Amino acid sequence: MNPLSPLGGLGRAILNLFAVFGRVALFALDAVSHIVRPPFYPREFALALLNIGWLSLPVVGLTAIFTGGALALQIYAGGARFNAEAVVPQIVAIGMVRELGPVLVGLMIAARVTSSIAAEIATMKVTEQIDALVTLSTHPMKYLTAPRVLAALITVPALVGVGDIIGIAGGYTVATQNLGFNPAAYLKNTVDFLEARDIVSSLVKGAAFGVIAAIMGCYYGMNSGRGAQGVGRATKGSVEAAAVLILAANFVLTGVFFSL
Repeated sequence: MNPLSPLGGLGRAILNLFAVFGRVALFALDAVSHIVRPPFYPREFALALLNIGWLSLPVVGLTAIFTGGALALQIYAGGARFNAEAVVPQIVAIGMVRELGPVLVGLMIAARVTSSIAAEIATMKVTEQIDALVTLSTHPMKYLTAPRVLAALITVPALVGVGDIIGIAGGYTVATQNLGFNPAAYLKNTVDFLEARDIVSSLVKGAAFGVIAAIMGCYYGMNSGRGAQGVGRATKGSVEAAAVLILAANFVLTGVFFSL
């Protein structure tokens, strides 16, 4: 056995990983370029807005309100060890707006929207509907990818904003009803503690996570294998890739915003 074969296998794996990153980057650049170039498909864009934005509100709202409530309970229990229970409003606000709101919404979008996009486009590829679009002189990237990416860019920051508000409301409800906080003082501490850059960073993260989720769904759908197994692998791979990239992007954006 060649002693260098394990090292060669590692090198091939690394090269393949970089090749995948390169293909995804080129796909993303192509998708973004099609957003600003005609022709446009307003019907596809409107359907994407409905699917990504409006229909995601229930899961986003439920996730945020329970997370905010649990966060308030955890902070109160932890703060009680150091006689610091009064920091619950401030920590709930900053935790939801800076981190938990954007990340949880991004992961919910990855689970719900990315998988849906990948399965839909992969099925279209398997049934040769994408080939039919090409035959009709319709660019698949412009018809399938650009409307979804643009819709995610617009709606996910709005979902993040709604999730932040609902999460803070969940913490407020638990703190005032179960933990004995004064409602007016809780709201004042929340408003006074949050800064403009906290809100801006939350919305920018939402936009980045939305683009990542949509592009991963479209990329894996467009590059799926044939048959039912190909559709299943594309759906699974899109969600995994979107979730990992969202967490990585969150780390990078957090470092950028709060190291200035």
